[in-house]
Amino acid sequence: MKKLTLIMALFVGLVSMNAQDKEADSTKQGWTRSGQFQVLFNQSAFNNNWTAGGVSSIAGNLSLNYDFNYVNDDIIWDNRFIVAYGVTKIDDAENFTKTDDRLEFTSLLGKEVKGSATWFYSAFLNFKTQMDSGFNEDGEKITHFFSPAYLQVGPGMLWKKSNNLSVNIAPATARFIFVHDEFTAVAPGFEDEFNDAGGYFGVEANETSRFEFGASLNAYYKLKLVENVTMENILNLYSNYLDKPQNVDIDYTMNLAMKINKFMSANIAFQAIYDDNVITNDGSKGFQIREVFGLGFNYTF
Repeated sequence: MKKLTLIMALFVGLVSMNAQDKEADSTKQGWTRSGQFQVLFNQSAFNNNWTAGGVSSIAGNLSLNYDFNYVNDDIIWDNRFIVAYGVTKIDDAENFTKTDDRLEFTSLLGKEVKGSATWFYSAFLNFKTQMDSGFNEDGEKITHFFSPAYLQVGPGMLWKKSNNLSVNIAPATARFIFVHDEFTAVAPGFEDEFNDAGGYFGVEANETSRFEFGASLNAYYKLKLVENVTMENILNLYSNYLDKPQNVDIDYTMNLAMKINKFMSANIAFQAIYDDNVITNDGSKGFQIREVFGLGFNYTF
């Protein structure tokens, strides 16, 4: 609960910082499309005479965000497709290590509540997985394409102040977790031990999927901190009614873009995930943290 309170306080604080923002949505009817392709690069190098210590490394990230949205009188339909991939290579390591790998699609349909300009009856769908295999410190493969994969769908209520500020609450959300059987195959007699350890992303021994039913909250807030510096905040919360509903899953992402010119920017990406079904690398249930900083090439279309 303390973790959830901290994340919520941070998000609410950011909203309060820019409460005076009165940017209006576009009234354009029909389809609007926009996207951004981004390349991030960071590198460090030390020669043999560098006495202060250090490890040479090179890293790169590619990402594509594509939005295609529809407006027709009291109907809105927002869609976002995200694909991102990043690798790093440290000193004399033979192989590159994956630092980012996301494939995600979100669709949100809303019908305006009569007499309200900001409230909508809504239905949403979210699907996410990764594209490449992931390995642990021992070189063992622990994930690959569609394992795991998450699908959420449910009705709810959407509060949308503008394209830069919205919150969707869905109290009856179904969530499916799909995995490959190679990660859950357990010899007879060891099923209980596997399940007691949390299974594989919550999926039990010799199964390939898990069904959950609960409540979700999805919030989005983008603000301009100063000239040419914008911060995008994405918060996703989920509580499973069927198993420990008090243990809320948290996924918070912050993207900070500092524009240099039309095609270049410095970018910071920060993500914190807490999933009660996932055992982290240190054998506990804690926050997974990802941070990426680099000089970026941007192309907006």
